[in-house]
Amino acid sequence: MAKADNGSEQEGGAIRRRNEQAILAAAERVFARHGYRGASVQEIAEQAGLPKSNVLYYMGSKRRLYVRLLEQVMERWNAMLDDISADDDPAEVLSAFIRSKMWMSRRHPEGSRLFASEIIGGAPFLQEYLSGELRDWVHSRAAVFRQWAERGLMDPVDPVWLIFLIWSSTQHYADFEAQVTGITGSEALSDEDIERITEFLTQVVIKGCGVKHPADRAPADEAPLTER
Repeated sequence: MAKADNGSEQEGGAIRRRNEQAILAAAERVFARHGYRGASVQEIAEQAGLPKSNVLYYMGSKRRLYVRLLEQVMERWNAMLDDISADDDPAEVLSAFIRSKMWMSRRHPEGSRLFASEIIGGAPFLQEYLSGELRDWVHSRAAVFRQWAERGLMDPVDPVWLIFLIWSSTQHYADFEAQVTGITGSEALSDEDIERITEFLTQVVIKGCGVKHPADRAPADEAPLTER
């Protein structure tokens, strides 16, 4: 009986996760199209293929759904840096973060624009998240960057400003795609364009921060000639 109950719980958990993801995906489209005020829970439910009552059961309210969606956008962007440590290679980590961030914005442009709109509007729904959970996350990542600098693996650049730089530069091509395509004369950015932009941003950040590639680092026990 216990095994059957456990199986039922697992199945119920899987259904809940599937429904929540369907709701969040639908909410991303609806909020991006209409904004917070213009979006309705009913339309989100229809887009998700669920009754309105289910949306409210899983998410609580329109406001809580909106905040959870915006938090998910940030978590999706920053997942690449969640488990980094001082023992990692900064060249590999920063390159992977830029690439991941570029392609996330490419795959989820609605979420990127929605988050930008919230911030431009003064972040009325995200103040608690920004000054709490996200602030703690940024400062914990910054501590790792500082350790890399102390070990001589990169220049002692301000790590918080570096994270802001990567966020803003990678989001630009989703949030301001109309500007980019208008100036470049293309109808839309292709995957090849995104790849070239990614390589460009990676080169600028890695070189600008003085990140040392493994092949360029002298062995720890090998002192410069001037010190011998």
